[in-house]
Amino acid sequence: MGPMPSLGFFVLGAFVGGFGTLIGAGGGFVLMPLLLFLYPNERPDVLTAISLAVVFVNAASGTLAYARMRRIDVRSGLVFAAAGIPGAILGAAITSRLDRRVFDPVLGVVLIVCAGIVLLRPKQATTSPSAPETRVIVDSEGTVYRYRPRVALGAAVSTVIGFVSSILGIGGGILHVPVMIYALSFPVHVATATSHFVLAILALTGVATHAAGGSLGAGLGRVLPLAAGVLVGAPVGARLSTRVRGRWILRGLALGLAAVGLRLVIVR
Repeated sequence: MGPMPSLGFFVLGAFVGGFGTLIGAGGGFVLMPLLLFLYPNERPDVLTAISLAVVFVNAASGTLAYARMRRIDVRSGLVFAAAGIPGAILGAAITSRLDRRVFDPVLGVVLIVCAGIVLLRPKQATTSPSAPETRVIVDSEGTVYRYRPRVALGAAVSTVIGFVSSILGIGGGILHVPVMIYALSFPVHVATATSHFVLAILALTGVATHAAGGSLGAGLGRVLPLAAGVLVGAPVGARLSTRVRGRWILRGLALGLAAVGLRLVIVR
């Protein structure tokens, strides 16, 4: 398959930015499989460097939009990011050792598993009234979110998520959003916003690791038009999130994960 023109990368970036910001997943789970299909002979470390760079731009743009909406739980997000950084560094550092015959189906299986988690756990987790931490977030539209986040558990999970998401180039959003909702008791909209905040930090960590190893330079020409598209699409996705019900965000996430995962596993 020939190289995609810059305009094509721009349009793809706009879609990735809009959809990724809407569901709080950063768009890497859409972009990385597409890069695998477009460049079947490219090394995994180059493609993951491209994907993580675009995920960072998307997450950073989305974070700014969600910050204006005042939906980010900064306290929890900083804890999760700090726990995930070591794994993000390690994952990005060892991607170059993976063969595409292993990398592609492993990514597909991970996406399918994530889709199953979302579809099989439709009820949001609850916490005991005696839980010590209580958060109250009032967003810019006056909506009040009251919840008790399981921060310690979230930190432990983030350590693993940082590694898995970085080694596969998909960012942590596709894993963090379901975990934050089902296991850590976050409201859906707070989870998507906080996930973007964490994702921006972890993706930047992975990008820096790839840059130090030299794999980012090989994909920089593709990163720039993709990133430009993301900057257009991400604010649109953040605004749409105020009009889309939480359960539809989760269904959209599950369907997207299952579709690209199955394609990676079956179409080889």
